[in-house]
Amino acid sequence: MKKKGYALVLLLVFLTGLLCGCAAEEKKRYQTVFLDLFDTVTTVLGYEASEEAFRERTGEIYQALAEYDRLYDIYQEYPGMANLCTVNRHPGEPVTVDRRIIDLLLFAEQVYGFSGGRTDAGFGAVLRLWHEAREAAEANPDQAALPEAEALREAAAHTGSDRIAVDQEACTVTILDPEASLDVGALAKGYAVQKICEMLPEGYLISAGGNVAATGAKPDGSFWTIGIQDPDNPSGYVKKVRLDKGAVVTSGDYMRYYTVDGVRYHHIIDPETLMPGNRWRSVTIILPDSGLADAMSTTVFLMDREEGAALAEEMGAGVMWISPEGEMTWNSAFEAYMTE
Repeated sequence: MKKKGYALVLLLVFLTGLLCGCAAEEKKRYQTVFLDLFDTVTTVLGYEASEEAFRERTGEIYQALAEYDRLYDIYQEYPGMANLCTVNRHPGEPVTVDRRIIDLLLFAEQVYGFSGGRTDAGFGAVLRLWHEAREAAEANPDQAALPEAEALREAAAHTGSDRIAVDQEACTVTILDPEASLDVGALAKGYAVQKICEMLPEGYLISAGGNVAATGAKPDGSFWTIGIQDPDNPSGYVKKVRLDKGAVVTSGDYMRYYTVDGVRYHHIIDPETLMPGNRWRSVTIILPDSGLADAMSTTVFLMDREEGAALAEEMGAGVMWISPEGEMTWNSAFEAYMTE
């Protein structure tokens, strides 16, 4: 089964208000859904002069997202392409890759730095053990088990950004440690969505799982209204925020998990404990850049309140936390976007 290793909560996009005025009359709202990209449901909403124009635009969006999906896939190779799976399968060898992989890994190095190693593209050896345990549990729930503690510790000795060499000039990636591997699940989807947004006109919104990014206000100048999911209710939401241009990304413990002896174990693994992070039910980040918001949501999910708040202030991010007890707190930057 093809998995991507990282999934975020589903944000509910609320479309409010009717268009008015000349500009609004020239463009209508259209919507389409992709079911086969980045292991999630992707919804694209946009305003165009005709349905034909919208279909042409979304055809380009689909093609571009599909290319990113294949390039950043760590589980499957594709004919005529060297992707991250190819890199993982050839440790010790420089693998010539597409520039889009180089750019992602350079971004990952920056994330590794400001996250203090909590969000690590070189954490694949540990994440692979959790992925395998989760897939085994999905296949045989009665035999669900945690990865062996000793195996996790051994895998953790082969993680970190220093295990990966990126040669920008030669456009190659080399895994220096034969036991190390790449996993970009905490970065790739948000990063790809950001790149797509940069090629679109204003008035488009992309929702890819829990990554929601807008290219600008609607033609009448109104905001997009985005609901943030209730961790205990898939069809409910706890807050709404208004957004014209930028991204809202949530990391949560309730979308990808499995159960062992009545205890749920989710997919966001803390490098310090090698276990799922347990400080928060969800963390939502608002930033202009979808890739950065994606990385920040994972990072802050694994931090305590004080450290996460300090990083959010440093990065200029709005952040909302939901605790295991259901308490919601947020910083002033997040409050500025809230509608209720």
